[in-house]
Amino acid sequence: MRFRGGRRQKNQLELAFVPIGGGEASAVGKGGTETPRAAQVCQGPAMATEFLMEEVCDPGNLKRALQRVCQNQGDPGMDGMTVQQLPAYLGDHWSEVRSQLLGGGYKPRAVKRIEISKPEGGSRKLGIPTVLDRLVQQAILQVLQKRWDPTFSEHSYGFRPHRDAHQAVARAQEIVAQGYGWVVDIDLEQFFDRVNHDRLMARVAERVADKRLLKLIRAFLNAGILEDGLVRPTEEGTPQGSPLSPLLSNLVLDELDRELEKRGLPFVRYADDCNIYVRSERAGQRVMKSISDFLTRKLRLKVNATKSAVAKPSERKFLGFSFWLNPAPRRIIAPQALARFRRRVVELTGRNRGIGLERMIGELNQYLRGWIQYFGFCERRTELKDLDGWIRRRLRSAAWKQWKTGRQRYRVLLRLGVTAERAKAVAGSSRGPWPMSRNKVIHQALSNRYLRNLGLLSLETWPSA
Repeated sequence: MRFRGGRRQKNQLELAFVPIGGGEASAVGKGGTETPRAAQVCQGPAMATEFLMEEVCDPGNLKRALQRVCQNQGDPGMDGMTVQQLPAYLGDHWSEVRSQLLGGGYKPRAVKRIEISKPEGGSRKLGIPTVLDRLVQQAILQVLQKRWDPTFSEHSYGFRPHRDAHQAVARAQEIVAQGYGWVVDIDLEQFFDRVNHDRLMARVAERVADKRLLKLIRAFLNAGILEDGLVRPTEEGTPQGSPLSPLLSNLVLDELDRELEKRGLPFVRYADDCNIYVRSERAGQRVMKSISDFLTRKLRLKVNATKSAVAKPSERKFLGFSFWLNPAPRRIIAPQALARFRRRVVELTGRNRGIGLERMIGELNQYLRGWIQYFGFCERRTELKDLDGWIRRRLRSAAWKQWKTGRQRYRVLLRLGVTAERAKAVAGSSRGPWPMSRNKVIHQALSNRYLRNLGLLSLETWPSA
């Protein structure tokens, strides 16, 4: 079955959620306007949310959820069903799934546990729900997020519509510029794995009266984890990788936001990364102790003492950035992020990869493009200029190694426009590839213009930077 494009895929998307019967309380009327019930549910208290499951199962909501799941792709869950197979499955089984959801009998499958490497070392555990469970969670997310998001703190930026990490960094920069010269950088240890289910469900129940939906969210939390061929129960945590987890995590940490607001502390939070700003180190130590106690006793979360600190903003990183205070704070790329970047570029430009320069640049560009779209937000451009020069040197070093023999080097240099005399002077050099990458003859042969013509992107002049 073709997934992208093709009339068959389009028809399956259109037909998967054909409305069944007339008793369903649709949240969206003709022309995209809300029905009176939907408007009431969006604005009212928990008692006005008794029919949220009907909104979850609304054909329009489900179609949008399916499109999002298909766009996100992702690996199969424990049942092996792929995203590409999901529309056909729904075409055959949606009536049954819908009945289970509306009747409160839908049973999620256990999530498949995988580990991915963390940039700073170690690994992070992710949970992969089945694609059908991902669809249901996405549909729930769409219904709840439009109600809950407007109630969250303006200081929260993670996993929220129309908010992103750049806005969070810019806000932190504004606070530092106001004279808050110390930051209380709080790191929550394994936050997603430690969320207390009972406290979380109590918070959800304050906002949701539909018992079917409460039961289903609890079922997703307790679905279990498939690891090493065995399914073990889950008594705490919201698995990273499931569509609902970010919204539920914001609900949990909304209590932290309200506490900080009540105390009048300026702060910025992005998911579980929270920076609180104060005017002195002594005040920072007091805030660190009191907020750590609040997180431990009230929210039952654990603060990672080794990664948390009270320090100058220039000494800490926030979402990959730091601040250069000279005199006004300017955004710079954090040293840790620069180190990760260099490690990755070294891998992509390895002299022993055995691939041609043009292909190496193509693979390198894929990484550079995504990296600069994020870190181009920095304000110290000299870093990007220096990285450009270092990358070009890496490529010249790789090319020199690939040319191997003096005779081959001589021929290649001639072909690249170097005179016979200059080519002969360097072709037989016994110096290594890295020292030779700075040689004037190599610079002439593999000039900046030549590398640009091969397609090499420049970090310094990238349009979105």
